[in-house]
Amino acid sequence: MALFTQLIGNGRPDVVFLHGLFGRGKNWAGIARTLAEHDHASVLFDLPNHGRSHWSDTFDYAGMASEVADELRLRLGTAAAVTLVGHSMGGKVAMLLALQHPELVRSLVVVDIAPDISYQVRTSVPLVKAMRELDLTTLKSRGQAERALAEDVDDPAVRQFLLQNLKHTRTPDDRNGWRWELNLELLGDHLDDVAAWPGAEPGLGYGGPVLWVGGAESPYIRPEHHDRMRQLFPQVRLVWIPGAGHWVHADAPAELTEELVNFLAAN
Repeated sequence: MALFTQLIGNGRPDVVFLHGLFGRGKNWAGIARTLAEHDHASVLFDLPNHGRSHWSDTFDYAGMASEVADELRLRLGTAAAVTLVGHSMGGKVAMLLALQHPELVRSLVVVDIAPDISYQVRTSVPLVKAMRELDLTTLKSRGQAERALAEDVDDPAVRQFLLQNLKHTRTPDDRNGWRWELNLELLGDHLDDVAAWPGAEPGLGYGGPVLWVGGAESPYIRPEHHDRMRQLFPQVRLVWIPGAGHWVHADAPAELTEELVNFLAAN
């Protein structure tokens, strides 16, 4: 089943964006529009169990990487070669894709994640709880949903991030209804799998250019990760974005975009 994608820019796409947990491709639309001003066309993916893409019965990083690879071959042909940008969960998908399908990846950008267990994913437990406890059968408005989430989620920006997945629909009997567009049950039950790193085959590595971007205020990239990144990605270069937390593209979009533009120009 095809993954949902959005194209931003003109011409043959040369940049692909993979979002993080509870996100969707359009989270990167603003940055992609700026890249379009520099003559780069981007494809924004909704990964499985997110956005408008299909749901599955399991959470599988290798499977997601293969699905994205298949979509790239289908859309761009056997000569596909893109700069792959992945954040958080999407960064792990991107790393696996580059390792397993290097012919598709001209260069790689990994945003605030490492090839290791990401223990910080457990901080999503209260977010899952808040979404699960929202009674969709009695919900009247998005404002009511936000007020309910505020009981467990203090940050307004995080609430809005979650609520992008809440969709207003009409049921077959023409009544208003609400539903989560992400596979909340699967993702909520498999946070440990989201946090995991499935590993790479011994001796496997990706030799192309790699930009590793960390939020200076984020705990996701730690000193013990540096050697592992260099082993898998010998051409890696680490840059820190001052003042940014884990959601680097939301906290410092201009600074991250500048890094991307420079990286694309160099490669």
